[in-house]
Amino acid sequence: MTGKARRPNILLITCDQWRGDCLSSAGHPVVKTPNADALAAEGVLFKRHYGGAAPCSPARACLYTGLYQMNNRVCRNGTPLDARHGNIALHARGLGYDPTLFGYTDVSLDPRLLAPGDPRLQSYEGVLPGFTVRQLLPEHQKQWLSWLKQRGIDTSAGSPDIHRPVTQGKASASVSNAPPVYSRDETPAAFLTGEFTRWLGEQERAAPWFAHLSFISPHPPFIVPEPYNTLYEPADGPAFLRAASWQEEAESHPYLVYDIGRQKQAKFRPDANGRVHDWSDDDFRRIRAIYYGMISEVDAQLGRVWQAVKTAGAWDDTIIVLTSDHAEMMGDHFMLGKGGYFDGSYHIPLIIRDPHHRKAAGGSVDRFTEAVDIVPTLLDLLGEAPAPHLDGHSLRSFLDGANPAAWRDAAHWEFDFRSIADGEAERHFGITSRQCNLAVIRTEKFKYVHFGGGLPPLLFDLESDPGELDNLAASPKHLAVRLEFAERLLAWRAEHLDQSLALVELTEHGIAGRAAGLPPRLT
Repeated sequence: MTGKARRPNILLITCDQWRGDCLSSAGHPVVKTPNADALAAEGVLFKRHYGGAAPCSPARACLYTGLYQMNNRVCRNGTPLDARHGNIALHARGLGYDPTLFGYTDVSLDPRLLAPGDPRLQSYEGVLPGFTVRQLLPEHQKQWLSWLKQRGIDTSAGSPDIHRPVTQGKASASVSNAPPVYSRDETPAAFLTGEFTRWLGEQERAAPWFAHLSFISPHPPFIVPEPYNTLYEPADGPAFLRAASWQEEAESHPYLVYDIGRQKQAKFRPDANGRVHDWSDDDFRRIRAIYYGMISEVDAQLGRVWQAVKTAGAWDDTIIVLTSDHAEMMGDHFMLGKGGYFDGSYHIPLIIRDPHHRKAAGGSVDRFTEAVDIVPTLLDLLGEAPAPHLDGHSLRSFLDGANPAAWRDAAHWEFDFRSIADGEAERHFGITSRQCNLAVIRTEKFKYVHFGGGLPPLLFDLESDPGELDNLAASPKHLAVRLEFAERLLAWRAEHLDQSLALVELTEHGIAGRAAGLPPRLT
C-alpha cells in the first residue's frame, strides 16, 4: 500500500429474516429502529431492495457471490457452493484484508475438495471460504450457551428449547409473549456484539479491517427478553395481506396448497404444535408484536456496534452495509417464514454508509436493487473493477447522488422447492426435482411468476392489487402483458446465464475480451 491511500474498513452486517418494510426510516407505522435510522441518516436507504432467493443458504449465496441462483446453483440449505465461484471474502482477502466472521454464513462447502470423512460434509452451516472465524455461532448455539452458563444461566435445555417462555410449562398451542430465561444483555446478538467489540479493540489503526457481523435475529423462534417482549401491542400494525380464509388462499394456486399445508407452528415456536394457518388473527398479531420486539432488540445491539466503531476511532473510515438475507411473511397469506414468491419473503432492508461518498447522505433510493449488487458495490468502493461476469451492479452512483438512467426497472428472484432428502415436493406435484422451481420478475406495476414442471403462472397488477391476491394470468385482457413478462423473464435468464468464460476468447494473439471475468484457478 506504499504511496497509496489507506483502504477503508468494511463492516458487513446481516440481520436474518428482517422485512424491508420494518424500519421506521422506511415509514413503518409501528416499528421503531432508531439505530438503523441513525445509520440511514448518514448513509443511503435503498427502499426497494430484494433478496435473490430463499431460504438462508440460497439467499446468502446471492449476497456473497454477486451471482443469481441460476449461476451459483445453491438451491436449498445444504446445496454446496461450487468452489469455482469467487465471493466477497475471497475478493477482500485478495486486496489485503483478513475478512473476519462473527456469527455464521450457512455455506455448504464443495464436497469435491473435501475428504470423504470430513465432518464438514455433515452440515449446511459451513463457513464461506475466505473468512477467518473469530466467533462462530451456528444453529446449535453452543458457544453462546457456554457464555450464558458462565453468567449463571441454566442452559440445560439447550437450543432451541432455551428460547422458550419461562412461565410456560408443557407444550401449548397458545402464543405467549413471556420472556426467555436470558436477559436483554444476554441475547445471541448481545453476545456477538461483545465479541466484535473486543476484537475491534485489538485492531491496529494503521491496517484496514473487514468484519462480517451475522446476527440471527429476528429469525425464529419468536421470543425476546424484556422490555422488547411488551414493546409493541398486538393490535398495532398494518392489516395482513391475505384472502378471507386460508382455504381460499390455498385454492388460488396449486403451489399454495403445498406451501400452506407444510406450515408447522413448531418451526417458529419450539413449544407449539399444530399448523400455522390454523392460528387465529390474535395469534398472528401476538407473534408479529414479538417479531417487532426482536427487531428492536437487534437494533439496540446495532447502537452498541456504532458506539464501538466510534470509540475505536474508526467511524470516519468505515464503510457499513446493513442488510438481511431474506425477509419474513409474518402472517401475510396465513404464512410465517420465507420462500415461495410473495414480496413479503424477499423485500429486505439495505442501508449503505460510506464516509467518503456522502453526497446523498440521508437520502433514499426508490429504484430496484438486489442482493447481487452488494459484491460489486463493495469492490467498486474499494477502487477495484468488479468482474464483468457478476450479475449485480455497483450502487456507488446512488451514494454519490446520481440517478443512473441505465438501471434495471424490475427486481428478480428465484425459489427452488425441491426436496432432495425425502422427495416430498416431487411426489406432491408429480414432477422431477429439476422442475421444482419458480422465477419472479417484479416491476412497479406488474409481477409475473413462472413455474417449472407445467404449474400455471401468476400475474399480479400491483397497483390495484398490492396484496397479490388476484391472479390475472388467465385473464383475456392481460394475455399480452403475460406474454410480455414471460419474454422479459426469458431474456433476463438468457442475459445472465453464467458469463465467467463466455466473456473471454482465446485467439492467436492470446486471451481476448474481458479477461477479468476469469474465475480463480482451482488447485
